[in-house]
Amino acid sequence: MAYEVEIILMRQTASYLAIPIFVVDPNGDLVYYNEPAEDLLGQRYDEAGEMPLEEWSTAFLPTDENGDPLPPDDLPLVIALQERRPAYASFWITGYDQTRRHLSVVAFPLTGQNSRDLGAVAMFWQEGPR
Repeated sequence: MAYEVEIILMRQTASYLAIPIFVVDPNGDLVYYNEPAEDLLGQRYDEAGEMPLEEWSTAFLPTDENGDPLPPDDLPLVIALQERRPAYASFWITGYDQTRRHLSVVAFPLTGQNSRDLGAVAMFWQEGPR
């Protein structure tokens, strides 16, 4: 798939950072997550690959503190993508490795020159013991 140069550069930048980062295109399709995110998600990006919003937004079983499933529309990355604004939340996920982790997530839209919608980015922090 052909991506805007800004998405390519965002992927490259994310690959050099120690902060877990997840990048989606304007349709919400996952286009990349970096090595630190692999540790939190329990699977290498090379194994998971690109996936549509409908898949990644439920694949990690996001839940609130009570264990109740979070609707995709409540996830910061979906909010940043759909509402074109930054969003933050703290919630639990179960990674591909079946490990439950408490995450804080901040997401923001990627907007190019002339207000072009390029997608969105999320950064994760694991809460509690690692």
